[in-house]
Amino acid sequence: MTCIQKDLFNKIMENTICAISSPPGTGGIAVIRISGSNALAVSDKIYTLVRPNEKLADKPGNTVHFGQIRDKENLLIDDVLATVFRAPHSFTGEDVVEISCHGSVYIQQKILQLLIQKGCSLAKPGEFSMRAFRNGKMDLSQAEAIADLIASTNEASHRMAINQIRGGFSDELKKLRDKLLHFVSLVELELDFSEEDVEFADRTQLASLANEIYQKIGSLAESFKTGNVLKSGIPVALVGETNVGKSTLLNLLLNEERAIVSEIHGTTRDSIEDLVNIDGISFRFIDTAGIRKTTDAIEKIGINLTYKKIEQSDIVLWIVDCTQITEHIEWLTEKIARRAQGKKIILVFNKIDKLAEDEREVIDELFKQFEGERIYISAKKRINTDNLKKALIHASQLELIKPDDIIVNNVRHYEALLLAQSDIKRVIDGIESRISGDFLSQDIRECMYHLGEITGHITNNEILTSIFSKFCIGK
Repeated sequence: MTCIQKDLFNKIMENTICAISSPPGTGGIAVIRISGSNALAVSDKIYTLVRPNEKLADKPGNTVHFGQIRDKENLLIDDVLATVFRAPHSFTGEDVVEISCHGSVYIQQKILQLLIQKGCSLAKPGEFSMRAFRNGKMDLSQAEAIADLIASTNEASHRMAINQIRGGFSDELKKLRDKLLHFVSLVELELDFSEEDVEFADRTQLASLANEIYQKIGSLAESFKTGNVLKSGIPVALVGETNVGKSTLLNLLLNEERAIVSEIHGTTRDSIEDLVNIDGISFRFIDTAGIRKTTDAIEKIGINLTYKKIEQSDIVLWIVDCTQITEHIEWLTEKIARRAQGKKIILVFNKIDKLAEDEREVIDELFKQFEGERIYISAKKRINTDNLKKALIHASQLELIKPDDIIVNNVRHYEALLLAQSDIKRVIDGIESRISGDFLSQDIRECMYHLGEITGHITNNEILTSIFSKFCIGK
C-alpha cells in the first residue's frame, strides 16, 4: 500500500459511520449502529433524552437511555432507546451508539438521513467488522467467522463459527508461528556468525518441530472437507431404478411436494436439490433420474447426470422397490457401486408395507453381498422413516466432532494452509539435505507468512477490502 493509499485509508477509518444493523424490511424493532470518534456527539444532535439538559456524551458505557428523535422541524420521528458503548469496550473498539427504534422502513430511513445530515457517513459492507479488526478487537479469521455465524442455519455450523470467533483456530496458528519464530531467529543468528561456523539452532529439534507442524497443518487442511460440508450441507444422492419411490421419499424428507410423483417411468429427468435440517445437521438431498436401460435421448442425459451426482455426493441412498426386484439388479449394482466407491451407501428398501415377512428373507439373500447399512421403510406410509434419519446422522459422522474441535471452513484459509504445508515440507527436506541456513530461514519465513495471512498478521488493503465487502451492511 502506498503512503497516499494509507493516508486515504486512515482518513476513511476516522469517519463516524452509521448503518441499519437489523435485517432489511419491516419488523417489530430495528437497530441503527453509529461508530466513530464523533458517535456520541452526532447522536446528541438528533436525539433528546427525556430528562432535559442531559446528553449521551455524558453517559457511561454499557448503559441504555430512553429518548426521542425529532427532525429539523422538531416533528417527532420516534421514541427510541439508545445504548452507549465507550471505546475500547465496544464491538469496533470505538465509541458506539446503537439506536433501537420501531421497525418501520420510513423511520429507519429517516433516522439514517438525519445522521448523515449531521456528519455521519453511510457504512460500507463489513466496515464495522473491519474497524474491529483494525482496532485489535479480533483477528481476520475471527472477523470472517462473524459472517459464518450470521449465515449459520444449523447447530453444527453455529458451533463451528462460535469456536472460531472465540479464537480456537487463531490460538492454534499463533502457537505454530511462535515456535517457528523461535527457530528462525536462531537460524538467522547463525548467519551473523557465518565465519565461525557455529550452529545455534539444533537441526534435530528443528526437524522434529517441522514434522510436528507439517502434521498439524495437514490435519487442519484435512478438516476443510468437513467444514465445507457443515457450511453448505452434506450432499446425499437418492438413486435407484425408475418408480422405486425416490421422489416420494424426497417430498417426505422436505415435508413438501417438491418433486413430481407419478407411476409413469422416467418422470424425473433432471436432478432436484434442497436442504433439510435433521437434528442440527444440514443435508442437501438430490433427487435424480431413475437408472434404467432406455433409448430416450433426453432420459439418457438425465441418467448420466445421476452418475455425476453419485460421484459428487458424500452419502448415497440406494432405493429399491421391495415389491419389484428386477432382473437388472446386478447391472444396476455395477452402475452404482463403481461410482460410489469410498462413499457411505445406505440401501433403502421401500414399500415395506406391501411385503410379507418371508419375502423379506428372499430380498436379504439377493443382497447378501452388500456390506452397507440396510433400512426397510415405506415412504408413502411413513414407516421406519425415523430409522432412516438416524442412519443419515450416523453416516455423516458429524456426531463424532467435539465442541472444541478446530474445523476449517473457509477456502482462503484452506489455500493458505496448503501453501504453508508446502513451505514446511521444504524445511524438512532442506534439513535432510543440509542446505545452508539462509535458504532454511527463507522457507521458515514463507511458512510463517502464509499462516499469518489467515489471521491478518500479514495482509494488504486489497485482501481486506475483498473479504469485508462480502459482509452485510451494518456488520
